[in-house]
Amino acid sequence: MKIEESNIVETNDYRVIIYPASRPFETKEAKVITEKLFDFLATWAAHGKPLASSFKIEKNQFIIICVDEEKEVASGCSIDALGKIMKEIDEEYQLGLFDRMKASFIENGEVKTLKLLDFKTKIRNGELPKEIEVFDFSKNTYLDFLSHFLLPFEKSWASSIK
Repeated sequence: MKIEESNIVETNDYRVIIYPASRPFETKEAKVITEKLFDFLATWAAHGKPLASSFKIEKNQFIIICVDEEKEVASGCSIDALGKIMKEIDEEYQLGLFDRMKASFIENGEVKTLKLLDFKTKIRNGELPKEIEVFDFSKNTYLDFLSHFLLPFEKSWASSIK
């Protein structure tokens, strides 16, 4: 299973776990993160059974983990193991991977991230244009991720900010 761009239409709805960083990765960081995740996922298992999984770094700022739970379900212990490696990565590079009180969006072709409170204030004050696209970190299936991870402002969760 690969979640890179491909000509193959995916029909399985894999489980997706999104880790949003508060800033873009430096080239060296992305390389080390890629190596660590590749090594981890090669041995990732649930109750001794290997998990069919993959990952990608999206927009040089978001780590997307994908698991085919039709083959084997990621259990509590395996999710804890993933959380442990992600916390190690987070602590090593100070990425804010577990900070869910932030919003990321694209403005003028550039990914930007703000504290959620600041993002809401800028929306309310009209300081952000309605042409932005907003990321939604709550997606937990691959098909939902593909179609709804990045949406125009008016179709995103942010459009309800008053």
